[in-house]
Amino acid sequence: MEDRDGSIPIDASGELTDGTKVDGPGSLRDGLMHYSDQFVRTMTERLMTYSLGRGIQYQDMPLVRAIVRQAAKDNYKFSSLILGIVKSSPFLMRTKEQS
Repeated sequence: MEDRDGSIPIDASGELTDGTKVDGPGSLRDGLMHYSDQFVRTMTERLMTYSLGRGIQYQDMPLVRAIVRQAAKDNYKFSSLILGIVKSSPFLMRTKEQS
């Protein structure tokens, strides 16, 4: 692989925690597909942390799982995760912190 203008070679090789070899975007995607539920759940947690402005708590986990289940019905589209978060009660009821 090379950078955009083709002047600098990029070493895209690596290894996932399970030992799966990765040598570019395609093999990374294939490797992550074995853990799609875990990957999407973690991504949903991180997106919620950012969107809520606070860490995820144990009370949030049923919502995270519901968003992931709904996204699975839509082939895990990124927009499904975003819509699940912005339609959620914690997002709709968040308040600005007092300074």
